[in-house]
Amino acid sequence: MTTHGDLPAPAHGLLLTHFLTVSDVAVSRQFYADIFGGEVVMEENPAIVKVANSWIIMNPGGGPTADKPGITLDLPENSERVSTFLNVRVADMAGFYEHAVAQGAHFLTPPVDRTSELRCYLRDPDGYLIEVGQSTGLTLGIKAQEPTTQGQ
Repeated sequence: MTTHGDLPAPAHGLLLTHFLTVSDVAVSRQFYADIFGGEVVMEENPAIVKVANSWIIMNPGGGPTADKPGITLDLPENSERVSTFLNVRVADMAGFYEHAVAQGAHFLTPPVDRTSELRCYLRDPDGYLIEVGQSTGLTLGIKAQEPTTQGQ
């Protein structure tokens, strides 16, 4: 599949992008460029950052439009309740973690070894949750350990 330049515009078929409603386009655009090594391909309206083989599209929220009647785009309201998150896979967790921290990223925890993968989470400037993982045992058929909940 080819695109028109660096824009997410397939010449045939389809491709998947991720849209984020953001409070400050410039701050979010810079976050995804700095932390994930993204390339800004459009500054605004909408902002588009190409990250590896994907694109993150960002615009402020807003009310209903003719093509999405009754729908309002809004920021996350409660950082403790999440219904979706960005899942990023890396080849080198230690290298990514070190780079991201040096760029100002704040992780919920350092990477955790879950047997099948190394995994950690961070939030973007608007509070969106981002999982970063490196498959380790999973590539050998080793599944993750059963998750434990806080307080157990």
